[in-house]
Amino acid sequence: MRLTTVARMDISAGQVHVFETTVAPAPGAHPDGHAASFDQARHAGAGSRPGSWLAVAFAVPPVGLGRIGDAWRKVIDRHGTLRTVLREDAATRTTPPGSPRLIRTHDIVVTGGQWRRVGDGSADPRGVLRELFDVACDPFGTPSYRLTVTTHEDGTRTAVIGLDHSHGDAWSLLVLARDMLAVLGVGEHEGVDLVDGGVPEMPASVPSFADHTRDLERRPTAPTEVRNRWARIMADGDGVMPRFPLSLGDVSSPRDEVVEVVDVLDTDGVAALERAAQDAGVRLLPLAVSVLVGVNHRMDAGALRAVFPVHSRRGPDGDRRRWADSVGWFITNSVLECDSADPLECDAAVSDAIGLGAYPLEPLLRPWGGMPQTPGMFALSWLDNRRLPVQLPAEAQPQHVSAWIRTDGVMAWFVLNNDGMRLRVRYPQTPEACQTVGTWSQLVTEGLREIAGVQDAEPVDMVS
Repeated sequence: MRLTTVARMDISAGQVHVFETTVAPAPGAHPDGHAASFDQARHAGAGSRPGSWLAVAFAVPPVGLGRIGDAWRKVIDRHGTLRTVLREDAATRTTPPGSPRLIRTHDIVVTGGQWRRVGDGSADPRGVLRELFDVACDPFGTPSYRLTVTTHEDGTRTAVIGLDHSHGDAWSLLVLARDMLAVLGVGEHEGVDLVDGGVPEMPASVPSFADHTRDLERRPTAPTEVRNRWARIMADGDGVMPRFPLSLGDVSSPRDEVVEVVDVLDTDGVAALERAAQDAGVRLLPLAVSVLVGVNHRMDAGALRAVFPVHSRRGPDGDRRRWADSVGWFITNSVLECDSADPLECDAAVSDAIGLGAYPLEPLLRPWGGMPQTPGMFALSWLDNRRLPVQLPAEAQPQHVSAWIRTDGVMAWFVLNNDGMRLRVRYPQTPEACQTVGTWSQLVTEGLREIAGVQDAEPVDMVS
């Protein structure tokens, strides 16, 4: 699944339709709802704003909109997460500005839905989708997701499912697209076939993210060594999360984003990099971390320190796949620290970061008032789609679509698919950040290619 932005996604001209659902409170639902997850509360606590969503685009068979809408209703019925909404607790709506906002999840039912034509088909679908999702896919939307279908001049159709980040992550996008294609019976239609031409068996429902949140609340408190490790991390960062180690200029307020997308390696290059990692006695991620540490040293930027998202979908013993087919924000944050380019030491640093992310974050960061919102924050994400248990056929042309936002930090995604490795970097549009982050991403790309033995590097594709 290719990672792209709403401004650069691959979608031809056509008429956009959106499926608008009607909802109501679920019968018997608790009037006060349930506690939102730590990340949901942080995300929604920032309030309604454009660009808080993510989306998946994929080709669907040329069937009627009625059938596509019915399929979407079945997917909603399957996923309890799509039958929840976030609301701010009434008691906190009158608290002074800057006070914590209490966010709760509430159960809903979908009572109906209908297709609505958006525009007259003359506008670029990218702009239409951005405008639509910026309003509809809001943290407090009821619901906070939308299914759209763009019908192109040649009769083909592209579905795009957008949802607020509080209800999904990159893995969830794969799940939604897979389930839609399966319910549509893809395999009967030319051009978009599931692997082996089959439709995977799907139970009528899967555990919801709200179940996962309650499961986390019941887990034992993190051991003393983990609490002490977080205390050292926060002390080393003067009480804030890791920041990009080079100048970003004035980021006292968010700036327009700049996005660089680099095709780092093709499949042969990734295979060569994997052989190099095996020779070093590690997997791909620690080897990539060794390159990042080396770039930091080369740029006199000190040790590598970055926020490191870790997925939390691992189920209990005997049911490891409990959350594999669910939709939700199954991500927690850890911190990756390393000052040695030795791959074995980088491997130990990665293991340490994953271990830190194995425990609920809210009680660990409570002494600092939760996870601090730090201007200049630096985060690294590693997603190897090849290893996920959820796969999409290449014929569906799946795309992970990010929103356009304003930002004051740096986020880098390393994404591996069956066609190679890409690096996507987002940072604020300041002269200093364009220089420092642009140089950093170029050196990282060159370092990975050098280990893989790749010459004649392609230029960086910068998107602003």
